[in-house]
Amino acid sequence: MDFTTYDVMMFDCYGTIIDWETGLTQFLEPILRRYGVKLNREEMLAHYGRLETRVEAGPFTRYTHVLRQVLAAFGREFGFAPRAADLATFARCVGKWPPFPDSRSALLALQTRYRLAILSNVDDDLFAQTAAGLGVTFDHVFTAQQVRAYKPDRRTFHYALQQLRIPPDRILHVAQSLFHDIAPACELGLATVWINRRQGQPGSGATPPAQARPDLELPDLQSLARAAGIGNP
Repeated sequence: MDFTTYDVMMFDCYGTIIDWETGLTQFLEPILRRYGVKLNREEMLAHYGRLETRVEAGPFTRYTHVLRQVLAAFGREFGFAPRAADLATFARCVGKWPPFPDSRSALLALQTRYRLAILSNVDDDLFAQTAAGLGVTFDHVFTAQQVRAYKPDRRTFHYALQQLRIPPDRILHVAQSLFHDIAPACELGLATVWINRRQGQPGSGATPPAQARPDLELPDLQSLARAAGIGNP
């Protein structure tokens, strides 16, 4: 891959930059345990991914409401009714999900050469909390709230391309989810890097399984910065 051909690196956030599986389990596991539901981490993530995908495929609703609906769906499947406090806590937990250890330094290094964009299935205010905690200012931020659709809906990518106003071959899309990001980006002709954060783990975690052929597979963002020739961030 010739990294000199790109002007913009467009990133998925949750799962790629932010450790959303750890964040999800930190908040979801104690809620489920309170209602007597015992699932191991991978079972919990698989249920979450299935339920979230179902909600996001329906009429658009903000991500805080998606989280509420997902927790309510857990309740219907496992025989409990979440309390209002649990729904409220889970709906606002996104800003507290931790970044991967390499994310900030790698992004700051990449920003010395590229414009950085975010394309994320989230609300504007929730991403603002994440960005403040991460300590990185992105050049462009495109959210599901702006588009009123969730990836893998192609409208999200068309919106980002329209806003960026540069040829698609000058954009590199970087993401962890084959289902939400890599498959639709490849379909639209974007160059892609798959950040395989789940390398060595079974299953596909909190995202549905999918088939896609990224241009490059790397384990983390630090490896991306090195592949781009920026050195040791």
